[in-house]
Amino acid sequence: MGHSLLCMMGFFLLSTVICGNAEAPPKPTLTLQPSWPQIYSGEIYRGETVTVRCEIRGGEGAQWTYEWSPAKLNTPPTSREYTISSATKSDSGGYKCRGKRSSSWTKWSDITKLTVLSPPKPTVTLQPSKTQLNSGVIHRGETVTVTCEIQGGEGAQWTYEWRPAKLNTPPTSSEYRISRVTESDGGEYSCRATRSSSWTEWSNSTPLRVIIPTKPTVTLQPSWTQIYRGETVTVRCEIQGGEGAQWTYEWRQGQKNIPEKSNEYRTTVTESDRRGYSCRGRRDYLLTEWSDIIRLTVLNEPRPVLTVSPSWLSPGASVTLNCEVEHPSAGWSFYWYKAVPDLKTFNYKSSSYELLPDGNRTANNSYIIHGQTHTAGYVCRAGRGDPEYLTDHSQPKFVWSADVHSAASLTVSPDRVQHFTSDSVSLTCEGNFTEWRVRKFSEDGRLSDCWRMTGSTCDIKASKSDTGVYWCESGSGEFSSAVNITVQNDGNVPILVSPVHPVTEGASVNLSCSLRTQKILSNVFFYHNDKLIQNDPRGELKISAVSKSDEGFYKCQYSGRESAQSWMSVKVTVSGADSSSSPVWLIVGLICGVSLIIILLLLLYRCRQSKCKSLFFSCCIREFIYYIHFNYSHIYMYSDLMTQNISGTIYT
Repeated sequence: MGHSLLCMMGFFLLSTVICGNAEAPPKPTLTLQPSWPQIYSGEIYRGETVTVRCEIRGGEGAQWTYEWSPAKLNTPPTSREYTISSATKSDSGGYKCRGKRSSSWTKWSDITKLTVLSPPKPTVTLQPSKTQLNSGVIHRGETVTVTCEIQGGEGAQWTYEWRPAKLNTPPTSSEYRISRVTESDGGEYSCRATRSSSWTEWSNSTPLRVIIPTKPTVTLQPSWTQIYRGETVTVRCEIQGGEGAQWTYEWRQGQKNIPEKSNEYRTTVTESDRRGYSCRGRRDYLLTEWSDIIRLTVLNEPRPVLTVSPSWLSPGASVTLNCEVEHPSAGWSFYWYKAVPDLKTFNYKSSSYELLPDGNRTANNSYIIHGQTHTAGYVCRAGRGDPEYLTDHSQPKFVWSADVHSAASLTVSPDRVQHFTSDSVSLTCEGNFTEWRVRKFSEDGRLSDCWRMTGSTCDIKASKSDTGVYWCESGSGEFSSAVNITVQNDGNVPILVSPVHPVTEGASVNLSCSLRTQKILSNVFFYHNDKLIQNDPRGELKISAVSKSDEGFYKCQYSGRESAQSWMSVKVTVSGADSSSSPVWLIVGLICGVSLIIILLLLLYRCRQSKCKSLFFSCCIREFIYYIHFNYSHIYMYSDLMTQNISGTIYT
């Protein structure tokens, strides 16, 4: 009894130890081989080979029998791995496994999903991806890398094949670097890749065109043919077909390099710019040729030339100013000024210039002044470019008026246009001003001032160089009328004695001819506008009542020698009472004439009806006197009323 109980207790303890230490079978793990990243995510390309493996951790060495799901993999049923060769889309799905040893099964592994995809289509790219390479264009001498890219295939062990075949060195390379390309490297590039036994499609062809680097061209902005010293210009290096590329530029001025790397070079023009500019471009290992040299014609600072038309003015006429720049070219704007005298200096440059109305930056090089009446001076200048380059002011030009009704006037003594050398001539300025200067515009176009001023009078010891136009300028900017002075340096040649100022219409004037030593009294020929008008034995031409038709150039001739010509201007003055009432008196005369005829006819009729027929004549005379007295008193009253409204003098 005791031994039996002891045996039972021992058996119980042994079974407890054995059963209590027994472990449950481990859970299998399903893996895919090879271990590409795509396989880790359960993706494989169609045609590739994959091995599905069931691994039981800690079960190594044991005799396991495996079961697979899906069931088609259970061939053979005991295999721990299954190889799928040339996978197709039907091989896609969820895979799991479990193992059995003796009669005990493990749990099912977690499901591993396998997706069979179509192989991706590679893409050929060109590096660097500049604008030209995007369109498949590269310059000879540059470096390019051709790359075969497989979207989603990163990290896999691909082997590549290239077209053209010369690129298959090495055959597995995903990119090919061509250093210093030549024309033979041009063509269509494509690639494909394989991983295990499966090939991708061929990529689309990518063209590569190798061109000879274009010779750069230097352009000038603004594109003026002549550049003035001090102007600002920009030279620009342009490479045809190289737009968008990352070029570095080199510049030369003549044969001297300048430190500028951009495609533009801005400079203020100096004499050194005459040597011209050239450029070339650099990109990677590519270096273009040097461009042709663009040469700049550098001119000294221009001074515009102002002309006025007419120079001698009819009061109230229009004056046209024209401003011309030396070596004319495009792009100029013009400024127009009135020159105001400044008597603090004898240099006209320091005179003040007043901008004329609408005279700022005109596109036209002409300017019209309407209604000019007095002598005046004008100046112009020109500008162009950005920043604007301004020329110096032109020399002043004058419009001269002989009108003596200005606030300032000029008298000449002796009062004649022509003089002999060494004659003493006085020019006196008159007007309500305290400061004066006398100005001269000589035959050679020079402007000067009288240096021998005594108060308001300029004294000249006449010489040939004193020939010119003279006028007065006041300290307040007023101009006098202008006069011509002509100096004859040959004492054997006569001079014409003619008035300096215009002659009033209707006045008388005497023109004579004189030698240095004497007045010529006979055998003188006078010419008006080169037409002989009188051979006066007295040596004098007298015009008793000057008219506008007498205006013009006059000269005299004596002993075969002619004087210089002088212009005689006629000033038309119209009396208001005389000129304006002439039409009135014409009307009154007509009325009176008609009235007399009517009265006479009525008188004759009345006399015929009169009783004093025997005394017909005396009767008619008495009636006639009566009618005249009565009717003409009314006529004179009418004419007086008409003429009372007309008065004053009009000057033109």
